[in-house]
Amino acid sequence: MLRRPKPSDSEADLLREQQEFLAAGSQPNVTVVKRPDKRRGDAAAAEQGNQRDVVTIADLPDEIPTLTPAPPKKSRFKQEQRVHFEDDDPEEQLDRHDTHISAVLSRIIERDTSAVPLSLPCITGTPFPKVLHRSVVDSEGQVRAPRGRKSIFARQIAAQMAKKDDASFLNGSEPKDRGSSNLASSPLGSMETEQPKSDAIKTVAGPLLVSGQGLGIANSAMETVKIYQENQAKLQVMSQSEILEEQRKLLAQLDPRLVDFVRSRKAEKSPASESASGSGQREVSLNEPPPKSTTPELDHTIKAQESQGVTMEEDESNEPAVQPAVTVDELPIKLQKEWLHMDKVEPEKLEWTRDLPPPMRQSTKKAMQARFDFTGTLIPPTKDLPTHLGLHHHGEEPELAGYSLQELFLLSRSQLNQQRNLAVSTLANILTKARAGEYTSSLKGSVVSSLLDAGLLFLLRFSLDDSVKGVMSAAVHALQALLVSSEDEECLDNTFPWLLGMATFPLLPTAQENEDEDDEGLDECMKETAIEKEEKQADHDVARQDVVKGFLKMQGLSRLRYILEVVRPSPRVVLDTLEVLIRIARHSSAAAIQILDCPRLMDTVISEFLPCSWAPPSSQIPSSLYGLPVALAMKLLRVLASAGRHACARILNSLGGKELLSRFVVAEPSEMLLEAGEALRCSTEALRLFAVAASYGQACSLYTDFYPVLVKRLQAGSWLCASSEAVLSLELERVRALLVLLTWVTQTAGCHEELQRGLVSSQGTECPPPAPVTWSHVSGLKPTVIGLLKGCVRALDDPGRMSSALILLPSYLLYMETYYSQLSVQSSFQPVQCLQELESLTSEVLLPLISHQAMMNMISSFRSSSVICNPGLSATGWEVVPSLPGLGCSKLKTTSTLAGPNSLLFLPTALLNLLNTITSIHKGLTKRFSSLLLSDSVLCYLRACIGAMPSVSHTSAWILRHEHHLLYLLLRLAHKLVPVNPEVAKNASLFHLVSLALVSWLLPGCEYLAHELMSTMIFSHSLLPEGGSGEPDVTALAELQLKEKTSPSIGSLLHNALLHLPSIRGCYLTHLAHMEPAVLVSRDRYLGRTLFVSSHFLPELTGPSLPSDWPFLPLISLYEQMRLSGGEGQQVESLPAGLVQSATHCLQWVLVLESWREQVLQVVPPAAKLARLACVFLCSSDLFLERPVQELTWAMFRRLTRPAQLEALDLVSPPPGLASFHDLYSALLSQYEAVSFGDPLFGCFMLLPLQRCYSVTMRLAVFGEHVGMLRSLGVSLQQLPIPLEKFTSPMEDSLPLLWLYFRALVTGALKRNWCPVLYVVAVAHLNAFIFSQDAVAEEVDAARRSMLRKTYYLTDEVLKNHLLLFRLPQQDAELGFSTYEQLPPIRARRLESVVGTEEKEEQR
Repeated sequence: MLRRPKPSDSEADLLREQQEFLAAGSQPNVTVVKRPDKRRGDAAAAEQGNQRDVVTIADLPDEIPTLTPAPPKKSRFKQEQRVHFEDDDPEEQLDRHDTHISAVLSRIIERDTSAVPLSLPCITGTPFPKVLHRSVVDSEGQVRAPRGRKSIFARQIAAQMAKKDDASFLNGSEPKDRGSSNLASSPLGSMETEQPKSDAIKTVAGPLLVSGQGLGIANSAMETVKIYQENQAKLQVMSQSEILEEQRKLLAQLDPRLVDFVRSRKAEKSPASESASGSGQREVSLNEPPPKSTTPELDHTIKAQESQGVTMEEDESNEPAVQPAVTVDELPIKLQKEWLHMDKVEPEKLEWTRDLPPPMRQSTKKAMQARFDFTGTLIPPTKDLPTHLGLHHHGEEPELAGYSLQELFLLSRSQLNQQRNLAVSTLANILTKARAGEYTSSLKGSVVSSLLDAGLLFLLRFSLDDSVKGVMSAAVHALQALLVSSEDEECLDNTFPWLLGMATFPLLPTAQENEDEDDEGLDECMKETAIEKEEKQADHDVARQDVVKGFLKMQGLSRLRYILEVVRPSPRVVLDTLEVLIRIARHSSAAAIQILDCPRLMDTVISEFLPCSWAPPSSQIPSSLYGLPVALAMKLLRVLASAGRHACARILNSLGGKELLSRFVVAEPSEMLLEAGEALRCSTEALRLFAVAASYGQACSLYTDFYPVLVKRLQAGSWLCASSEAVLSLELERVRALLVLLTWVTQTAGCHEELQRGLVSSQGTECPPPAPVTWSHVSGLKPTVIGLLKGCVRALDDPGRMSSALILLPSYLLYMETYYSQLSVQSSFQPVQCLQELESLTSEVLLPLISHQAMMNMISSFRSSSVICNPGLSATGWEVVPSLPGLGCSKLKTTSTLAGPNSLLFLPTALLNLLNTITSIHKGLTKRFSSLLLSDSVLCYLRACIGAMPSVSHTSAWILRHEHHLLYLLLRLAHKLVPVNPEVAKNASLFHLVSLALVSWLLPGCEYLAHELMSTMIFSHSLLPEGGSGEPDVTALAELQLKEKTSPSIGSLLHNALLHLPSIRGCYLTHLAHMEPAVLVSRDRYLGRTLFVSSHFLPELTGPSLPSDWPFLPLISLYEQMRLSGGEGQQVESLPAGLVQSATHCLQWVLVLESWREQVLQVVPPAAKLARLACVFLCSSDLFLERPVQELTWAMFRRLTRPAQLEALDLVSPPPGLASFHDLYSALLSQYEAVSFGDPLFGCFMLLPLQRCYSVTMRLAVFGEHVGMLRSLGVSLQQLPIPLEKFTSPMEDSLPLLWLYFRALVTGALKRNWCPVLYVVAVAHLNAFIFSQDAVAEEVDAARRSMLRKTYYLTDEVLKNHLLLFRLPQQDAELGFSTYEQLPPIRARRLESVVGTEEKEEQR
């Protein structure tokens, strides 16, 4: 007999054994099969020389077992980067990496079978085996037949083996296939239900999981039975509650996958016991939780319907009734003899034909799985629906109608086309309703987030690749429901004509800063960029962070192109595809470029859906959109053009955009041979695309070609007539798009002379060439627009025309503002004529418009419709998904009129924009507009804005940006009116407060407005009336009791700050110089310098442009500069010039704000203010000793230590920008020991965190690690601006700190003349501790007695008297506290009891 290979065999041994095996000619256990290549055919496979060997082993299962999720793939390149030494033996390396079958078999370890009992074969009376008949197999194997598709012979053998196992078990031995788990079966068997212990014990006849094979003894089966009996005996003496408690503990400790395995083993090992236990045991198995499938869990829970007032009690009455086992007579169908293969009835297989059990009759607070119908409507679990609706199926809960999300996912991978189509269509309907917020009040959690986490994007991507057109169409519709919000697109279209309305934020998810472990310790130049990291990420990781980017990474654009180009789907799928492309283009400029770069995608869109010639459709609703103009295709071009000037140039030149504009701008909608609404939409989108191109200074040559047509359209805007309200709305949108086009053409023409001069001076090196449109090309538009503007103002008195006039008025006003702002810089400017025109325009148009009732109604609604004052208006009514941001316009559209055509923001903003331009040219007209600012509604709105704290997100930023424009223009007009109108000047403080608040609200893209506010209003003398009304003197009197005789008054510091306002402004503008590139980009957009505008996508939305603590910015910049250069310990003389002056100006401005504009700094927590002020001590060794810096810091410190500020000071939570306050305090302690020189100001800063209400760790740091600083912490009790009681009350409860107090006093490290404040604190706490008689722990009581005894025996009589006779802290006393003349009786008895007892013990 051949010997098996052993692990210890060498390679020579294996080769020798191989030769012996071959010489013996034995049959191998492994067969090598060469499979032909099915893709190449049998002939090609026969010719192929190098075929792959396929090894088949006899006992391997036919199906691949279910695997757990594989670990993340590692880079093969990284794995191969191993160190190889030159002296490595090549043979050892080959052996180490050898994966041959011989190497695998050499590691096989045989199982020890010495302890396995042997069973002899059964003795039978028949000499030959019984012949197998079909009838015998059916009768004997129907109960115990194993599961799966087995042959007749295999089923017969399995039945015989089952009988043999039963016989061996009755004889005291275990069957071989009992399982090999080492867990006891009784507790795990009781995991599934909560039934009494007697029932639980009766249901199990023996151990179901433990076989005893791992015990390694001869009688393992008997030992297993013994263990089982001991477990049963323990269960017998336990109550039901104890069993359930142990079950709960066991379930909490075990792995859920192990619990599922045990349950599945029980179900497999005890089928006979379940069937024999009757209806009671049947009820247990039906109540078991269903096994988890491989698909992700998508269970959503339905909230309790509390409004009905009905809840389900936790008893059996409300549980679904359990149906008994079905019999043949109870079957709803009667079997016929003619039915093939139905001669043998199997009732359990026909049980599904019975009637469904009724659903629960009452609502429940228990979590239930959400179910939906085919339209996406949520079905309550108590609703009984008829079966003909098709909502019942053979799932886990057949009595409940509808499909769960998990079941829809499974159905979407079905082999039947109709089922896949139905599942994906239902998911699309669910997504539509979820994005609209219809499930918010009914479901816990987010449906969209759960679907995305479960892999919805991958499911839709797979469905797009489906060969069935219906499934593909359903996938496109589901993708549109996931990505696109029609309300968002409608709001963006409505705001397109607004002031800078074509500029939008990219819909990028909020960036998450995750530092890669591989980049730790590397230089910045060696770290991987974000693009490189993204390329290495898997698809699911990218999709989890950004849905759109994940779809792009999965080559989704190529598939959409294939659908449009090859499949040529129905109109609905075409429109959904175009909407998806528009949403992807709004994601970012990079996504828009990917759309343009996708091969043949845009060529297909333009050639198929924007043809230059087409035949009229045969019906009102065409069956195919191919060969017909589609407005969404033109909108796609417009959104792509907004992504950047280079993308716009590609569209105009490479994709034939100019020809499209020529075709769709010139043609009248009535001549387009299209449906009226679609023709108007195509014309409107063409004008908008033309306007976007003109905003870059492109396609302006077409303006001169189309001038007659455009003027004719402009003149026709005064007598619009339409057959319906919808068509009239589209006509108005078309006129507004035309005005936007003319506005940007006028902006471009106004820059012509400036660019021409720059081109001549720079000789074409830096300045771009001017556009081919001059001021003379647009000067003829002004009379027409003024006439139309006057007609709109007159139409306000006509109820039938008022709505249309209010829609068109803002566009006319914006054009007039653009015209006059550019007119003033032209060489042909005539000042006298322009001033006369402005006076005429003011008296005939603007003043009547301001005083009109319609305008007054809008102004009165400012506060109620403001997103700043009412953050709830921008609260989303749909599900917010971090990886898929949106504007959330579904709720805003229904609760406010901010986003509609009759917006409350558009007309006032356009009017104020024109008023500011007019007052800049004609300053004499400024007073005539004061009534607008003196309106009670405007003042009330401004007051409401002061204390507001608007949150910034994608759902609010798009509308907040336009309201910021309104506020900025209001404040700019107010700044001009304050010096000339005393009534307006009375509200100067209000205007200044709002400007300070606005500068910290401005979003990315509005940096130019922030710069203008800083340059004009923030540091304006006219908006700080307190400086000229005696306010500094009043402040000085109010602060009189807090200042020292040698320090200047607060009033003088404020007066000095007002004198240096221009220098302070220059200081802040200098420290904001890092924002200069963003300010220049924003300036080009706001000033209409079209040839310098690079994109209409605003910067990524990361929050406001300036931090809320911007007044402390110079101090923070100074500290960062010194820290990076290593100059924290430098003296002032060695610091760069101007740093001391910058610190002084910063402290002056912060003092002004704290004194007169305290509401503005309320957004900065007091702890953050204290941390920023600490930079004065950390940035240099002696900056805080400079007299102006110290005086201002003293004034700020006193304001921060007022009672109200002290109550709000929280040093537990980390201040913004710091990991913890304790780290900052540790740095301050080290700096104080090094450079403080006993400065009282620095000392007060160090004492502030030592108050009793703050963390004990800071007091431990002072008296432990930095106890040497107590010698120089000489702040007197009179210099301390904090009440002494803040340090002494309540009594200290930290025993280590009390021992540190005592040690510092006894050793002389803490003396009253060195550190008066902390001396009083230590004495007060020690006195209260040693005389305390409260019930405490034994250790604390022993320390208390020991400390009292040591105090009594102190040789320092002064310290001894202070510790024993301390009475109360008294800040104005000489010692800082009052004392008793002698010990009170209760303290004397306490001292005597402690000291006297000790003396008696010593005498003994």
